Amino acid sequence: MARRLKMFSLFPLLIVVLLLKGVTVGRAQSGCAARTFAGNRKYGLCSELPRLGSTLHYTHDTGSSLLRLAFSATPSASGGWISWGINPNDLKMIGTQALLAFRTSNGSIDVDTYNISSYKVRKSKIDYEVSDLEAEYGSDGVMTIFATMKLPAGTTKVNQVWQVGPSVQDGNPMRHSFDPANLAARATLDLAAGGVSSDGTTSSRLRRANIHGVLNAVGWGVLIPTGAIIARYLRTVKSADPAWFYLHVACQLSGYSLGVAGWATGLKLGKDSEGVQHTTHRNLGIALFCVATLQVFALFVRPSKEHKFRLYWAAYHHLTGYVVIVLGIVNIFRGFSILKPADRWKTTYIAVIAALGGIAVLLELVTWAIYLRRRQGKKTASNTEKLPTN
Repeated sequence: MARRLKMFSLFPLLIVVLLLKGVTVGRAQSGCAARTFAGNRKYGLCSELPRLGSTLHYTHDTGSSLLRLAFSATPSASGGWISWGINPNDLKMIGTQALLAFRTSNGSIDVDTYNISSYKVRKSKIDYEVSDLEAEYGSDGVMTIFATMKLPAGTTKVNQVWQVGPSVQDGNPMRHSFDPANLAARATLDLAAGGVSSDGTTSSRLRRANIHGVLNAVGWGVLIPTGAIIARYLRTVKSADPAWFYLHVACQLSGYSLGVAGWATGLKLGKDSEGVQHTTHRNLGIALFCVATLQVFALFVRPSKEHKFRLYWAAYHHLTGYVVIVLGIVNIFRGFSILKPADRWKTTYIAVIAALGGIAVLLELVTWAIYLRRRQGKKTASNTEKLPTN
């Protein structure tokens, strides 16, 4: 039994490994080399940027240190904006010397420079000399910013940051989405080779976000409900005693361990994600951790079946168990709305939960059938004992 229980406890780790191998962050596909521009503008190199379906065409003249560029992207909404810039110090939004464009109410394009010194973005002079600043809006919904920037002599690589936003109010761009793709829209550009390398910090953050989601989905969202189903229905089968108890404990402890690992990863993500807050998701996660920890303590204070407090312990154990399941599932779907993974991941999880729910309903019917049959059998036996004898 111990060997079987050990093998069973390894299954959650196998599931997590397989899921993590399958998690991928989608990259936008765009026709970099095929794109043409008005005015017969031509550029020596182009890069399909790894986020937000954006492209950068450019020519870098090392002699004059001039960077001629055309940045193309689709605003996240019809009245939105696009932006591309260089951060001379770091791969992050604050400090970026940006070019930003949007369509005005009369259909014209407003394009200007923005020194991103805070989260309130306003037109301002930037550290680089900019000329030939224009923008166009294509029939395919793609907007393009054209400019020439004078870089410091000897520049071979730059930290580029780009973004798209949904709206503009009173001539000021409103904040962009905090989806993973938006937060990852930054990379180092090799001006000579045309290569784009993503920021290691950003890639790490996205990878941790995916790990956070998988750990929580498997731990809180699959193993904990499975353990509850085992305890609820297998214990009624006499031949399954005490195996059902060990399976129940293995599921619950494995689910709790994975869930706590996911919870800790989430706290670290929140600390590292400057300016990003998911208050409801965070609060639900903290509440879930607290209630689940109380549930684990029940394992160490479980009175014997004959003890007078056993009934109260059972009520406490069942109530906290149901609260953990509900909080876990609700917060997992909250996480889906934040992380926005490929549809197949959410569909898969819904299918798993639906399957567990279907199994629970079926076993509930079977359990009631067994209970009623046993009750009827006891009643028949009792009536037989009461029959008068001759």
